[in-house]
Amino acid sequence: MNDPCLIWCHGALATPWGNKSRSLADTAKRLGLAMEAMDFQDLDDPDQRVGRLAAKLGKEGRPAILAGSSMGGYVAAAASIRADVRGLFVLAPAFYLHGYAVQDFAGLRENVAVVHGWRDEVVPVSNAIRFARHHAAALHVFDDDHRLADSLDEINALFARFLETALAREKP
Repeated sequence: MNDPCLIWCHGALATPWGNKSRSLADTAKRLGLAMEAMDFQDLDDPDQRVGRLAAKLGKEGRPAILAGSSMGGYVAAAASIRADVRGLFVLAPAFYLHGYAVQDFAGLRENVAVVHGWRDEVVPVSNAIRFARHHAAALHVFDDDHRLADSLDEINALFARFLETALAREKP
């Protein structure tokens, strides 16, 4: 079984199946992928969330494509350096914040995309720029805030292209 699993990681105060995750799951479904949403609502600590995701990835037995928003973006990125992850798609990721254990994401694979809002009041856009520059990741910045609610159509188009690239790399 070489088909990758697609896993969504929600943000600190979000639920697994919010507006963004439902919309992205619909995009994935059109491409033949089912997206699973992790439930971290019982864990406030981002690095405990990383541990939960890493444990799931270890049991999965197949490569993964990870996506996440805010703290969930951090969780996906931090877990991806310890697992067979074929793609990372993060929205307003909580990178380089005080109290988060992983500050250096060495070992990331290719196919990393970062989406952020210029008016993000929670995580500075400069953090996303720093990460994208350091990892040569695709960076997409919209005139939006942390929730990126006004950019969902554009994000879905980016997600579809990202998934198509990730799936094309899987074929022998």
